[in-house]
This record gives sequence, structure tokens and C-alpha cells, in this order.
Amino acid sequence: MLFNSYEFIFLYLPIVLIGYFILGRSGNNKYTGIWLIISSIAFYGWWDYHYVPLLLFSILMNYFFGKLIEHKLQQKRLYLTSGIIFNLLFLGYFKYTGFLLQTANDFAEAGFVIPDIILPLGISFFTFTQTAYLVDAYRGETRGYSFWQFCLFVTVFPHLIAGPIIHHANMIPQFIDKERIKVNWENMAFGLSLFTLGLFKKVVIADKLAHWAEESFAQAANLHFIEAWTGSLAYTLQLYFDFSAYSEMAIGIGMMFNIMLPLNFDSPYKATSIIDFWRRWHMTLGSWVKNYLYIPMGGNRNGEFNKLRNLFLSMLIIGIWHGAGWTFILWGAMHGAYLVINHSWRRLGIELNKALSWLLTFCSVWLAWIFFRAESIEDGIHFIYIMADVTNIQLPRDGFFFAHQEVIESLGMSIAEYEHINQLGDCWGIMLGLLLMIRYVPNPYRLLEKYFKPTWWWCMIIMLLLSFSLYRMNTYAEFLYFQF
Repeated sequence: MLFNSYEFIFLYLPIVLIGYFILGRSGNNKYTGIWLIISSIAFYGWWDYHYVPLLLFSILMNYFFGKLIEHKLQQKRLYLTSGIIFNLLFLGYFKYTGFLLQTANDFAEAGFVIPDIILPLGISFFTFTQTAYLVDAYRGETRGYSFWQFCLFVTVFPHLIAGPIIHHANMIPQFIDKERIKVNWENMAFGLSLFTLGLFKKVVIADKLAHWAEESFAQAANLHFIEAWTGSLAYTLQLYFDFSAYSEMAIGIGMMFNIMLPLNFDSPYKATSIIDFWRRWHMTLGSWVKNYLYIPMGGNRNGEFNKLRNLFLSMLIIGIWHGAGWTFILWGAMHGAYLVINHSWRRLGIELNKALSWLLTFCSVWLAWIFFRAESIEDGIHFIYIMADVTNIQLPRDGFFFAHQEVIESLGMSIAEYEHINQLGDCWGIMLGLLLMIRYVPNPYRLLEKYFKPTWWWCMIIMLLLSFSLYRMNTYAEFLYFQF
């Protein structure tokens, strides 16, 4: 089930909300918790009920390992290792089996038959969430959680499919707070407003950009200079608006239930360095990697070289986590190299102009997204080659350019009919407008945090945005991070 579907907005969400607060009148958090667990499993199973047993099996095994770690103190390292291995094998089978076998075929002509394994939705997110729980159990930070509390922590539906990655210490205390099972109209209004702004970003902005990005990357071998630039920038913007929209909708839904999910995006395209970018982009993943990978590997405790090595390896793992393919590994390696360069540059003590720093950061991120989206590394390299080929500049045969064809051709450029992306002028007008917006306008969460007031005027604005978004919701486009 998608957040951007009529079934979710008009059927599922109202039923779950009403049931939650009716049960909340009893004052018993366990009743509301079990209701949310059942509702969340139904939400997950709507997509493909065959994977519900896998989700439940993962939950049971992690809860079992967690209890063993808590109570078998002399053997807790063994149980922690066993639990982590279980999670890695569980994730590895579904996500990486095909990639590893195909790699063996490509490099060693092994002749493996590639199985048709469908990736369960959200497996990367709920696996990381539970792995962190096991590590914290080893550290003595998880005692006393009942099974329903742990189950709700893993399955609570706003975050289940595509994050944000949540932490037990922040979430479980909310599930047992009796004040949170009572209707809070201000939270309801704030949550609905944030959900609406996220929905607008998804169906009006991200899905529009998706057409231009898909047309471009699908024809990577046949593009011209301007088409390649258009498609790559469209994808750079699409990914941000799509993923941040999901996270904001998730936070908004959580607030309707008086559940506060963590902020996952804080205007990352405003970043003036790669370090700053990763403090703003997919913040819960960055926090997870810092606490459960980077610091355990040694962090910055053993000298500058080891710090840079740990940073690079952490980003490489982030790349592998995102997808089973060499393009994702390269993307992670690129960001690892960016961070190494960024930290090394800081040691020189040379400060760049802020505008130049922003431009360098954004272009570096933009370049890496090309490989993130490309079907292969070869396609990504070819895409960048086209973007760098200034001898291949062809302007669209319409309007101003057609009227001044002779002047344009005297400058070494040509006029052509574009087959892959239509209305390039409109594309660039919209994308430049979006760039200015994300550069200078607060993101929806910060905007509401500063300006939200539950007044009639605010209600009218939100209802207009919601109505327009519902009108534009003629097709249900998946969120990009469903595939990761």
C-alpha cells in the first residue's frame, strides 16, 4: 500500500486512526499497541502477503537473540554475533544472492543459474533497525521490553517500508506513554499539514521530474548534450523530492498518532560541504552508520589515516546497503572519497567562498547520482562523457533558437528535433525554480515548525494543497527508496 493512494488516504488511515483512539479511551497502551501491530502487518501484507511470514520470522528471531543477550551474560558476545550473522544472511540472501552469482558468472564464467528472488519491501530498514537493537542489548540498554513493544517498534507502519530508521530508546517510551493514546488535535493538524506537503512534493513535483529522468536514462546511448544534462539534473531533484516527501509523510502520519519519528532530511541541497551534506541527507542512516559502524571500527580515535579509512569504508558500506550492484558500490566509494578530500582540506585551514563551496558540493553530489541511477557503470561513464562533450550541443528547434539558427550555428552549435525529452525550455525553467526553492526556502518540516498555526486560513491552504494533490494522483507511482 502506498501513502499516495486513495485506499490509504480514504480507507486505511482513517480506520486505523479511529480504532487507535477508541482503544486509547481504555487507558491501556497494550491495546493500542496491538492494534497498531495488526494494522502495520496488514499495511505490509497489502503489497505481497507472502512476505509477512518473513517479516514476523525476522522479528521473532531478533527478539529471541535479544533476550538471550540480556540474560546469558557470560555468552552474550556469542549470541550477539549469532544474531548479527542471522540478519546479514537474511538480508544477503534476498538482496545480494543474484548480484553475487552474476558477478561470479561475469568474472569467472561460473555458470550459476540466477534465481528470481523478489526483494521484500523494507528489508534493509527493518534489518538495520533490529541489528542496532541487538548491539544495544549487548551494551545493556534494552532491558524490560515486552514482545508487543518490540514488535511495534519494528513494524510501526509509517516507517516500515522506507524509513526513517528508528531507535528503540526514542520509540518504545512513546508506545507506553498514556498521554499519547489520547487525541491531540494540534498534533493531528500539524501531522496532516506535513503529510499534505509531502504528498504535494511527491505527486506534483517528484513524479513530474520522474518522466524527464526516466526518458533520459532509458536512452543513455542516444542522448545529446542538453538532454543528458536535463535528465541527470531531473533525477538529482527527483530523488530528493521523492525520498524527502516519503519521510515527511511518515513523520506527519506518526504525529497524527502522537508518535514522533526522527527528522530524516534537513535541506541537504543547501549543504556547503560533503560533511554538511551527510549531516542533512538521510540523517537516520548517517546516525546508524556512525554509531554502529564508524565508531566500532575505531572512529577518529587512532590517528588521521585510520579516521579517513573508517570514513571511506563506512560510505562504501552505505553504498552496498543501498543496492546490489556495482553502480551503488561506486556511488558509495565516490562519497567516501569526497569525505576523505573534505576532511583533508579542512586540515589545511583554507576556507572557500560560501557560494563556491555550495556549488562544488552540489555538483559533486549531482555527479555521483548519475552512477546511482545508471543501469551500469559503463552507462554512467557514457552519460558523463555526453555531458562533457561540448561539440555535441544541439538546441531545440523551436521559438527563439529556431529564429536565430544562423547565429547559433556560427557559435559551433546546431538546431535539432529532440526525440527523448520534449519542451526543454519548460524543463529547465521548472528545475531552476526548484533549485532556487530548495536553496533558499525552508523544508516543509522547518516551515511548519516556524509558521504553523491551527487557524481557519491555514486549514484552507492545506485543504487546497491536499485537494490539488489528490486530483493529480491519477496514477500511483512507487517511492524510489522502495527498491533499496
